Amino acid sequence: MLYLIITLRIISVMALFLFLILKTGRRKIAELPIYDFISVIVIASVIGADIAEPNIPHLPVLFAVVLIVALQYLVSSLLINNKKIARKITFGPTVIIQNGQFVKSNMKRLKYPIENVLMALREKDIFDLNEVEYAIVEGSGSISVLKKPQFLPLTPSDMKLKPNTKGLSLPLIIDGQVQDSNLQQLKRDRSWLASQLDQAGIHDFSEVFYADCTMEGRFFVSKILQAKDFNDNFTL
Repeated sequence: MLYLIITLRIISVMALFLFLILKTGRRKIAELPIYDFISVIVIASVIGADIAEPNIPHLPVLFAVVLIVALQYLVSSLLINNKKIARKITFGPTVIIQNGQFVKSNMKRLKYPIENVLMALREKDIFDLNEVEYAIVEGSGSISVLKKPQFLPLTPSDMKLKPNTKGLSLPLIIDGQVQDSNLQQLKRDRSWLASQLDQAGIHDFSEVFYADCTMEGRFFVSKILQAKDFNDNFTL
């Protein structure tokens, strides 16, 4: 009976928490502002205590979860509408490299050591500080970098070219299932799709693991392969 109670508590709390998260907006954990991150920690503590101690009444825990998420939602709305308060209780973007020079005062205020800056730059394939014009620590803790003009990659606009728009690729077959709605967007039908597959030596939709097509008509297809032992054909 005890295990059944624990199972029901986990299901009810997870269902409630999922519902509340979907209602308050989707964001990656790494992008959470500091107050949202604290809310997640507090909710985890409350839920953990509820699951670990079956003798604790369950309804007050559910109420606590709802209350914490409601407070988080209200604070998030307040931060959106009041930038002065937002600057006080959240970490806004902070410049740590300006015109190629470290801003030591900002790094000291953020408690952001130079080793972390160098690591973040290497993760962006920057191994020479001479390439950096600006570096900014975002509210999530990640670093955004603007390179100096001479180190920026060449773009078509630099060469005064006007490339054609690429557009999105629309999935047409996923694991053997034809996506008819996407075919309609491309103004195509199953007969056209079958002819494209015939050119690739495929004679049935069920043989296709994935196929897509761009708005310009570039077609891609991958068959369902029955692989043998991977190491039989490849040496790693």
